[in-house]
Amino acid sequence: MKVFTIGTDHRTHYDFARLLLKYGVEVLFDVRRTPESREDYFRRDGLQALAAGQGIDYLFMGNELGGPRDQSYPQWTGGDEFKRGVDIIRSKAARRVCCILCAERTPENCHRLLIADHLTRLGIEVVHIIDETTVWTPPPERPRPPAPARPRHGPWRGRGPRR
Repeated sequence: MKVFTIGTDHRTHYDFARLLLKYGVEVLFDVRRTPESREDYFRRDGLQALAAGQGIDYLFMGNELGGPRDQSYPQWTGGDEFKRGVDIIRSKAARRVCCILCAERTPENCHRLLIADHLTRLGIEVVHIIDETTVWTPPPERPRPPAPARPRHGPWRGRGPRR
């Protein structure tokens, strides 16, 4: 069983959809606590429409897996909401190709890495989609993932993070 992860940061809707199709994603789990973005297509409604247009089911999981509210990460990952969210992903991943989505492009500074670690301990392979040609499957000691190539030209010009 395998689960992918992906971040929306510094992607166009076209590139994002192309990555989902390339990896055969059938279910997209949005684990952002607040599914907002500067780009309409990465807001909750926009992602639902983008996913539906590609034949992908979109599930908002921000309540269960959106990160801790008023607690530490260890408390959060031990809580009932977190466990329920992981169980939902595990049950869907047994039958379909699933992908966890958050805003951060790479997982090293994102709470989806904690979700991935938990899934890995349950025997699920987790593959982080970095860009068109790069994925990262962490070994047991979990070194840092490779940095994505920044586009030389395009909408992002280094003015801070895009979401």
